[in-house]
Amino acid sequence: MSNPFLVNHGPFLISNILSNLKLNYDKSKKDYEIYDIKDLLSATNKDISFFHSKKYSNLAKNTKASFCITTHNLKENLPKSCEPIIVENVLVSTSKITEIFYPDSIHDNFDITSRNINETKFKDKVKYGKNVLIGENVSIGSNCLIGHNSIIEKNVSIGNNCSIGSNNIIRNTLIKDNTRILDNCVIGKHGFGFFPIKNNNLRFPHIGIVLIEENCEIGCGSTIDRGSMSNTVIGKNSYLDNQIHIAHNVRIGKNSIIAGQVGIAGSTIIGENVKIGGQAGISGHLNIGNNVEIGGGSGVINDIPDNRKVMGYPAKSIREFLREKK
Repeated sequence: MSNPFLVNHGPFLISNILSNLKLNYDKSKKDYEIYDIKDLLSATNKDISFFHSKKYSNLAKNTKASFCITTHNLKENLPKSCEPIIVENVLVSTSKITEIFYPDSIHDNFDITSRNINETKFKDKVKYGKNVLIGENVSIGSNCLIGHNSIIEKNVSIGNNCSIGSNNIIRNTLIKDNTRILDNCVIGKHGFGFFPIKNNNLRFPHIGIVLIEENCEIGCGSTIDRGSMSNTVIGKNSYLDNQIHIAHNVRIGKNSIIAGQVGIAGSTIIGENVKIGGQAGISGHLNIGNNVEIGGGSGVINDIPDNRKVMGYPAKSIREFLREKK
């Protein structure tokens, strides 16, 4: 599973899973045990997955999942080893099944397990300011600093030589060595995922984590949401400026630099050595290649191949953008 901290309540029989979706399972078939719900890439033959967009057809063709929640129009993309479960709304059904396996993944209330650091095993190991709270299942490496009023909530691992600034809230996060989190950041909380149903909103469970690799810096006032079905990843030696929002399931490659007030929507993949100018906005479910440069204030709504320089809205070749401005 994506989040090593959440408890998986499976396995469940496929007939019981379908019953929760108000679907019937053919009783003449074997009633398989399903151990987890995973994305198409990481699913095994013991898991159920989901497939909701043609954009993921290549992943669907190679998935190892035994069952897949999908639509009638998309089912032909699945291998014969994967039985389609046809529903009207794939993501709503996926949300309901995820909640069965991970009932604790819906809400993100404050961590009642948090205690003053003076009452924990870290009091003589970490240099810390005033009003620092530590939750359960937290590990902190050597030579680390934690600033005033920061709360390291439950389910956090911090490597060696890390600096956590003041007024931070961190949970469901793995932070590797030599990383700096500046002031006023929120990392690892539930992302913005819900589905309007009649007069209500169904929240999507978030079972992933945030993974921040070695030698990274996260600027002041930044928010990094944990993954929904996979992890949110900040690659090694990447630097984020102030007031940046990274949504759930975003993956940022190593050696990338992102300037202030950039927003990256969910499930977008950013390559290596990418530079993004201030106030740029990047839509969800996109692939941004390696060595890409995106000018400040740009709006990216399409995939960008490797080694491109783009600017404007919608973002286009910087040569084309400058030519139009003459």
